[in-house]
Amino acid sequence: MRAAVFSTFGGPIEIIDVPDPTPARSGVVIEVEATGVCRSDWHGWMGHDPDIALPHVPGHELAGTIVATGADVKRWSTGARVTLPFVCGCGTCPECAAGQQQVCRNQFQPGFTAWGSFAEYVAIEYADGNLVLVPDAMSATLAASLGCRFATAFRALVDQGRLSAGEWVAVHGCGGVGLSAVMIAAALGARVVAIDIKATALERARELGAEVTIDAASARDVGDAVREATGGGADLSIDALGHPTTCVNSILSLKRRGRHVQVGLLLDTQSRPALPMDRVVAWELEILGSHGIQAHRYPALLGLVESGALDPEKLVGRTIALAEAPAALAGMDRFENDGITVIDRLK
Repeated sequence: MRAAVFSTFGGPIEIIDVPDPTPARSGVVIEVEATGVCRSDWHGWMGHDPDIALPHVPGHELAGTIVATGADVKRWSTGARVTLPFVCGCGTCPECAAGQQQVCRNQFQPGFTAWGSFAEYVAIEYADGNLVLVPDAMSATLAASLGCRFATAFRALVDQGRLSAGEWVAVHGCGGVGLSAVMIAAALGARVVAIDIKATALERARELGAEVTIDAASARDVGDAVREATGGGADLSIDALGHPTTCVNSILSLKRRGRHVQVGLLLDTQSRPALPMDRVVAWELEILGSHGIQAHRYPALLGLVESGALDPEKLVGRTIALAEAPAALAGMDRFENDGITVIDRLK
């Protein structure tokens, strides 16, 4: 099969022929129809993820058709169109038993713990507990766009952030996760403040439902600006980028007893930023993490999509061919594209 492969961290990414994958006993092989290009893939290419062994194929937001199944797979057969969360739970650890597969202690992550979906085929383990059937009417591009950024934003807002209609939500960083959060929050009746340094990203946020936008590059103090715009501070604020500055700004945007959810990855030298714990204690703020979503929560998300309340395909900024994946991945740190980039098999 053809795949995008890198053999050194931060080094060349080449489209080459590699052996076709075979399924593990608990797994399947999926013919990839579409797969997103995510900043998490960029972190992996840069060597910020300790699970990655070289050479490596990135890619974790995918949709496609099952073409082979392992001996122990009971729920799935060839021909099924599926997607999956980027964290696949083992199904046997205490966290999985409690329904919290997104923090499984033995998790499988395509594109991180194993080769991923920047390829014609990808092998997925723990298939029975983690695959999600793609509705017949849903395009592969839309299904792939759900896999990380959209589903992650849904869990961050709904399950971790406990969002209620009428609350103010501050979204720091309007890339794929941030714009997903803007769309979801607005659809659920929240009032959204979107913060970014790019005018085009802020314009997209307004189109998707943000009531207020703030240019972080020109604001003297982002936290003050959010509190002023919301009449005292956001009920819920998320760092959708993953940077010490946006993390701190998110916390300082909250009203008393507000909730901060960290969604964007803080990796490598940025992994342990200095936080305003004086404010956290004095105002009784909550600091929460959010790591993907469980497969069993997909019906709630898909229900909103199928009802028309949400249209994740609006977030797709461009579709590209597999041959364009190396340049798209290497350019993720320049934030040149608004929305989500998806590799489409048909291109």
